[in-house]
Amino acid sequence: MTWLRRLLRDLFPTASIGTYLTIMVTLSTLPLLGFAAFLLLELEQSQFQALKVNAGRDAQNIGRSVERKISDLETTLTLIANSPEVQDGNLEAFYDRVAGSLKGSSMYILLVGRDGRQLLNTRRPWGSSLQPMSNIASLQSALRSGHVELSGIFFGHTSQQWVVNLTMPVPEGNRAGVDAVVLTQDAESLASHTSRENLPPGWSAALLDDDGKVVVSSGIDSRPSGEQFPQGWLELMFGPNGSAVFYQNGDQYMLGYARVTDWPWRVAVWGPVAGAQKTFVAAWKSLLVGSLVILTISLSVALIAAHQLRSSIRTIALMADRIGKGEIVSPARTRIVEANQVAIALSNASFDRAEAEERIHFILQELVHRTKNILSLVQAMMRQLARSADSVEGFQRAVSGRLAGLAQSIEALARQEWGGIPLANLVDLQLATVAGSADRVERRGPDLLVNASAVQNLGLVFHELATNSVKYGALSVLEGRIRVEWIVEDETSEDPKLRLTWTEQHGPPVITPTRRGFGSTVIERHAASSFAGEVTMDFDPSGLRWELLAPLSAFTGGTTT
Repeated sequence: MTWLRRLLRDLFPTASIGTYLTIMVTLSTLPLLGFAAFLLLELEQSQFQALKVNAGRDAQNIGRSVERKISDLETTLTLIANSPEVQDGNLEAFYDRVAGSLKGSSMYILLVGRDGRQLLNTRRPWGSSLQPMSNIASLQSALRSGHVELSGIFFGHTSQQWVVNLTMPVPEGNRAGVDAVVLTQDAESLASHTSRENLPPGWSAALLDDDGKVVVSSGIDSRPSGEQFPQGWLELMFGPNGSAVFYQNGDQYMLGYARVTDWPWRVAVWGPVAGAQKTFVAAWKSLLVGSLVILTISLSVALIAAHQLRSSIRTIALMADRIGKGEIVSPARTRIVEANQVAIALSNASFDRAEAEERIHFILQELVHRTKNILSLVQAMMRQLARSADSVEGFQRAVSGRLAGLAQSIEALARQEWGGIPLANLVDLQLATVAGSADRVERRGPDLLVNASAVQNLGLVFHELATNSVKYGALSVLEGRIRVEWIVEDETSEDPKLRLTWTEQHGPPVITPTRRGFGSTVIERHAASSFAGEVTMDFDPSGLRWELLAPLSAFTGGTTT
């Protein structure tokens, strides 16, 4: 790792921000320019390969569109061929229904016999004299195969325009003597399927029948319907899908082709290669020129930015130096947003530092004050215990237990930075200290955060009550329970009260004590005086009941000691 750090140090010597920004812009732009030049060299070949793939893909897309169209025609033909009028021989009713449903479309229906004789043609009025159908070969092929046949393009005698037929054999046994139903589609209605907006500029597309004749075509090199597609181009169409290259008048052309799925037709798209590549190459040349311009502008901007950064950093460094001397500084304003944020942070830090120093002084004074109060409380407690103690060992036990309870309260307050703790937590804390757990204690009352003074004084009271319960009361037996309740009375008044009750249940019979010791002093006189309230003791045989009624402010107001 040492050699790596040394290498990095040598690679990045001490230099100005302007130098580093200039190097950074140059190193980030020059590789881009070199890569752009390389792309220009590789562009023609890669674009040619992409064009070759796209040509075949475009032909396939047109083929899928035509295939969906033919499938729709086949579905229409199937529905018409299964008409009950054909089976019943009611051709006039069949004519009225079908001619009405196809009115306004480019589709027409023929009912023909095996010899091509037309029994009905929706292109002509009902009852008109009809000639044999023009495309006998497609009819015979459908009758032989028993499947729907798609014809090539032909010039219809009745329509007097280029059309294609979709022929479906009809099962024998119908009363009208119909052997096949033919759906005739005008070729020009298929032109929308070859007009593809995603073809390159100057390209054309054509739909070809099985004989290589143009069914319909679109584009700048559009071919008329019925014209034979160039034989040389047809010979390039190997396999169902693909693309090929040919030359015409000295220009390179691309030919993409695909077969219409399940039908004998094919799709061809073609156009000049140069026309498809011209726009792309021009764009990359513009990019190269633009990159040189951007490099020049970037270097200029880098030098200006370096000047602004130097000025901002010097301003912030001056602020930091003043903070180090203990001064409170106001934020400096620069042209750099991040530098302004740092300046604000430094200014806030100078204020925070001053406040922290003041807070430390306050905490030290408060600590001294609270330590004196706690020591005074401990001294008073030890004097009271010393008067009632029968032996040194008893005095030690009494002192250690009460000091442990007081220590728990102080530790809980310290964790909350002497901001007070919930009353319910204080009950659990003292019961756990004396009895080991608070599982047999039921607490009832609203959420109430008691102040530091209340925590210390109530902690002593709860400790004495719990100690007495463990020795003589409910906690001395397994079935014993304690309920601690507190409610706020006269909430709407200016001086609301807090009623706090300790009730023992299911313990041994309570006997009124004849001797009053330190514990009685704490839970009665100390509690009443600490909270300026009234304490009630009820030695009911069924369980001890202790109650304190005092101003709510004594528990929740500012900490008093």
